[in-house]
Amino acid sequence: MAFEITKKDKSSRARAGILHTAHGDVMTPVFLPVGTKGTVKSARNDELKNWGVQMVLANTYHLWLQPGDELIKKAGGLHRFMSWDGPIFTDSGGFQIFSLSKKAQKRADSDERNSFNVKVKESGVSFQSGSSGEKKELTPELSVQIQSNLGSDVVLVLDEFPGYPFEYEKTKKAVERTTRWAKRVKEEFSRLKKRKQINPGQMLFGIIQGASFPDLRKKSAEEISALGFDGYAIGGVAVGESAEEMYKAVDTCVPFLEENKFRHLLGVGTPENIVQAVARGCDSFDCVIPTREARHGKVYISEKNGYKTMDIAKSKFKEDLRPLYKNCDCFACQNHSRAYIHHLFKSGEILAIRLLTEHNLRFYLKLMAKIREAIIEQKFSAMKKNFKNLGI
Repeated sequence: MAFEITKKDKSSRARAGILHTAHGDVMTPVFLPVGTKGTVKSARNDELKNWGVQMVLANTYHLWLQPGDELIKKAGGLHRFMSWDGPIFTDSGGFQIFSLSKKAQKRADSDERNSFNVKVKESGVSFQSGSSGEKKELTPELSVQIQSNLGSDVVLVLDEFPGYPFEYEKTKKAVERTTRWAKRVKEEFSRLKKRKQINPGQMLFGIIQGASFPDLRKKSAEEISALGFDGYAIGGVAVGESAEEMYKAVDTCVPFLEENKFRHLLGVGTPENIVQAVARGCDSFDCVIPTREARHGKVYISEKNGYKTMDIAKSKFKEDLRPLYKNCDCFACQNHSRAYIHHLFKSGEILAIRLLTEHNLRFYLKLMAKIREAIIEQKFSAMKKNFKNLGI
């Protein structure tokens, strides 16, 4: 079994488990830092390991365009190319292209040139690549071929993300196309496997769509699970809808997915989102929040009655000689003052971002460790109720 459930919470759908991959076991629930282009921004891989990162997420679309999946394959796969010996999860590239489409529409609305020219067809998604204007098409088959070349441990199918605000008919068509594309990906994955072009242990995950419409979420979950994937990703969330709508979408999907299969929630999220999604049966998460917030000077700080984000750029920290957080054992908190980090950030020094990235990622990693421990010790319900007092 690729996924082994080791403990279930008695009062919710939360579970602790182990995802067995070709590059090591991953203890769940788990947070995956986003390494879009084969690197988690401003962090070295040895640092990630030391901080407790188990698995990273890389972006199929960006690595396909630069430096190219063929070069990465020639280098021995993404693990060797980026010198990361742990598990790697790759998305399909679909969300990025649909995001480009949204940006392109904004440009069109403001009378600027639509340089991406994104078009969704049954064959796949066609677009113009960045400033070069080169025409490209990403098909379901090509997406899985690229991920095969990357050699990631978890491969995602190409799906259609209908965008926000949600529209029923548009979402229904996207759900139906996502199912058709998923069938094509499964067939291509099997073909590559027979030709021994799939790395041993490489897993294929289906994606559930359906926006905030319960009947479409149910339809997507039933159709995708019927195809028999190694695991599932719930997509189309955290894109502008309320947290309650997100939770409702997860609640609708999970009962129609096999209990013994791994579940990833794409693009989520805040600490609150993660705790709530774990309670609803999700096993892993990826999000740019901790690293992106670090680049904007935002720091996650635990407090007795909850946690907050602190803006280190504010002038009130100019002469504050206290550490970011006295109980944190990260390098920044153990060695530097708020005043010094404020000085670095205001001076545009790269070290500020590196220090804050470590601090924020470790906050998230400690959160996941607390969640796992609470599930194992049957204390998750109390943790969920008293979430504002994490003591991280």
